[in-house]
Amino acid sequence: MFYHDRKLQYRVRVDKPNPHFAKMLQQAIGGVEGEMRVCLQYLFQAWGCRGPVKYRDMLLETGTEEISHIEMLATAVALNLEGAPTETKSNAALHPVVNAVMGGMDPRHVLSTGLAAMAADANGVPFNGSWVVASGNIAADMYANVMAESTGRVLATRLYEMTDDPGMKDMLSFLIARDTMHQNQWLAVIEDLGGLNQVLPIPNSFPEELQKNDVAYAFVSTQREPAEDPGHRWTAGPSIDGKGTFSFVQGAPVGGEPVLAPPKPEGHAQLEQMTGALTEDIDRPLKR
Repeated sequence: MFYHDRKLQYRVRVDKPNPHFAKMLQQAIGGVEGEMRVCLQYLFQAWGCRGPVKYRDMLLETGTEEISHIEMLATAVALNLEGAPTETKSNAALHPVVNAVMGGMDPRHVLSTGLAAMAADANGVPFNGSWVVASGNIAADMYANVMAESTGRVLATRLYEMTDDPGMKDMLSFLIARDTMHQNQWLAVIEDLGGLNQVLPIPNSFPEELQKNDVAYAFVSTQREPAEDPGHRWTAGPSIDGKGTFSFVQGAPVGGEPVLAPPKPEGHAQLEQMTGALTEDIDRPLKR
């Protein structure tokens, strides 16, 4: 069950409406770095969370807070669109909507929403649920959450630089600060799970003796010419999880050449494929 308060989590004030900035704010709502993504990501992680209930409760709390951030941004979009031109003119050159669109306004803010926000990014592309990560592995999800909050904070800081409206800067400074907390929050979960030595490699429930340990900590160079170990942090010294030692190896094909079975007749490949002509001698002219 979710509850709603009519008041916003933080004040949203627009001193000078800017339809172009309203379009930019859409990225923070429905873009890959936006609040819809983190909101649904945390909630789906919570709804599928198995194990200690404290992690589920934390995810539910934060996912619900992100709904509040969507609400703030949607309000900011609407306020930035107030006063935007919507009337039509017979002369296209004098058409105020055309002029506004040429200046950067999203026409769908007029045509589709009546001066309101959309579940879309700054290009008008609808939100994509495939961006939501909820793997069922708490450590893997926490790393995905750190990435989501990091790119979200990068976006918010860029939006901050794009506006000179004091009210918008104030709202964005709040969202930037919340992204700071959430980055630290998810990393705190990693620490709570035992830290890097305990959670890595993910999943730590898979028996390590079943992996090919001779390549588990080898950096493979795919340069055409043989290269020497450059001595970087990821090519030499102890691994981050403390369970191995980094090494540098020259990549080499050891798997052999793949050989596939002929096509199945019901798949209706070409006759040349059925007879093997393409696989036996691809340079020879094909004959029926």
